[in-house]
Amino acid sequence: MARTRTDIIVPRLTGTLAVVTGASDGMGLHLATRLAGAGAEVIMPVRNRSKGETAIAAIRAEHPRATVSLRDLDLASLDSVAALGDTLRAEGRPIHFLINNAGVMMPPTHQHTADGYELQFGTNHLAHFALVAHLMPLLRAGRARVTSQISVSANRNSINWDDPAWTGPYDARRAYSHSKISFGLFGLELQRRSAAGGWGITSNISHPGIAPTSLLAARPEVGRSSDTMGVRMIRVLSRIGLAGTPQTAMLPALYAATSPDAKPGAFYGPQGPRNISGPPGEQDLWANLRSEQDAARIWEISEKLAHVSFPA
Repeated sequence: MARTRTDIIVPRLTGTLAVVTGASDGMGLHLATRLAGAGAEVIMPVRNRSKGETAIAAIRAEHPRATVSLRDLDLASLDSVAALGDTLRAEGRPIHFLINNAGVMMPPTHQHTADGYELQFGTNHLAHFALVAHLMPLLRAGRARVTSQISVSANRNSINWDDPAWTGPYDARRAYSHSKISFGLFGLELQRRSAAGGWGITSNISHPGIAPTSLLAARPEVGRSSDTMGVRMIRVLSRIGLAGTPQTAMLPALYAATSPDAKPGAFYGPQGPRNISGPPGEQDLWANLRSEQDAARIWEISEKLAHVSFPA
């Protein structure tokens, strides 16, 4: 099946500073490349410096004049998140775009962060929640747009309110959905609280549909030595045009972060059948993301678990 080119126009971003998590490969690398190509200075917080340097080389091969740099970040450690916050606040530069893109999906065993939280919840949601809190002065100074990347899995299952840190019986798929529902609710609640408190930032959420990214591929760092059957199937679907590619799957986040038409508190995803692939656009909130009461509840839980606080 021939694939029609799917893309968007990114406005000129000269003079802006963008921070993108998970930018050393996959969708995050494509996001960083597009932002840098539009003139933004891009900071890439990474766990693996060698992998990050390879990513920077790839960006500069496409955009030789790109301004990109690495900072250290391990999203499985709240101390590391706090250290990045300290580093960037010491640099004192307003942030104009923050794309919370990094994530981990269904490790083969029940794994935990350095702080004792289930790895997916701790990495996908709680660490990014804490990162926004630590960067709040810089985000406010830049009147930033914060875009948080969730997943089609947020349209399945529910939040584990009885055990949000998943310390008890474990189900990797349900825990992944739990992390992404929590993260989506956070992104929407961030907009509500910013508007009510006059914080000056805007927040929206996005999802990539389905594409062959590294989430289900071999990931030695989470104990996965080979590709899963799931990612093999998605690669086949992508090749025949029934799923996205890493280049197209990042477009909803890119649009949500940079388009003058992207709305605060809105949800962006692929516009093809079942929102699996296709050009980016606004879509209705999934049922799991509609409750403002749930959003406020997970916010309060997350402040306690992450040991951070936001402006009153």
